[in-house]
Amino acid sequence: MTNFSTFRVYNEPTFTAAVRKAALTDLPEGDVLVRVDYSDVNYKDALAAKENGGVIRSYPMTPGIDLAGEVIDSQSAAFSAGDQVLLTGYGLGVSHPGGYSQFQRVPADWLIKRPAGLSAKDSMVYGTAGFTAALAVQSLEELQLEASAPILVTGASGGVGSVSIALLNKLGYRNIIALSRKKEAQWLLDLGATTIMTPDEVMPEKIKPLAKQQFAAVIDTVGGELISGLLPQIAYGGGAFLCGNAGGIKMETTVLPFILRGIRIVGIDSVNVSHEVRNLIWGKLAADWSVSDRLHTQEIILDQLPDTLAALLAGSHQGRTIVKVAAEK
Repeated sequence: MTNFSTFRVYNEPTFTAAVRKAALTDLPEGDVLVRVDYSDVNYKDALAAKENGGVIRSYPMTPGIDLAGEVIDSQSAAFSAGDQVLLTGYGLGVSHPGGYSQFQRVPADWLIKRPAGLSAKDSMVYGTAGFTAALAVQSLEELQLEASAPILVTGASGGVGSVSIALLNKLGYRNIIALSRKKEAQWLLDLGATTIMTPDEVMPEKIKPLAKQQFAAVIDTVGGELISGLLPQIAYGGGAFLCGNAGGIKMETTVLPFILRGIRIVGIDSVNVSHEVRNLIWGKLAADWSVSDRLHTQEIILDQLPDTLAALLAGSHQGRTIVKVAAEK
């Protein structure tokens, strides 16, 4: 524990992002010291490791918005040495050093104990992406749709999109449309998608206030012009579950889909969700909603982060990537 590896981002004298050696005295303040076994790769992590990515305000910083591991030392009565824990969201990897470090010190009220039956590795196969997908699917379930209802998932080849497809299939939905630029994506069909469409196939030449009712619900990870074009196509009583803005933060619409078709928009936030909801969702992912064995996943180590993060920003990354952070025992 004297020296360990951490992936750090610096902006002086020039912007750099690389694996460095650190000591426990380099870690931030916090109630609980965690030996990190696994983290994962999310779009926010890629932005954090990019110059002018708009995520990190204070340097140097350790990215990694998720972590799973074992408590080594705790100043909190809520946790004891040996507890198996996980952390997603809050300020981890953004304003507080994150999961790309073999040891990390964090606030106790950010942590939850990992549910029985969910390994550190599998919890990071889900990570923020899977947790967000599960939140969206849980909200979608409130619509009480029929199994044959057409459900569109945008950004389907990404983490949130692919986990959403797997969860919907697990829950019995049988008309899942994966929206992806990668038309030939057999792995999305293997996850449970019944159709793969490209954005060009669903976007009208001109966006009108109302259009043909094609989708009962949309889980959207893209935002921007795409969701603006999809809202008028949602069927009566349906909904859009918004959990990403890779395509921009602006959305143009009218009140007509809402007052004439009774559709709803639900914003999905995974950063500051209550512990009650966190425990509920992670409990489901550890049991009845378990799909980790079906997800398209690759495993890397800290030294491989730069190339993986660059691929994510370039749009050539797909599925889930987990990071084995712990040193070999």
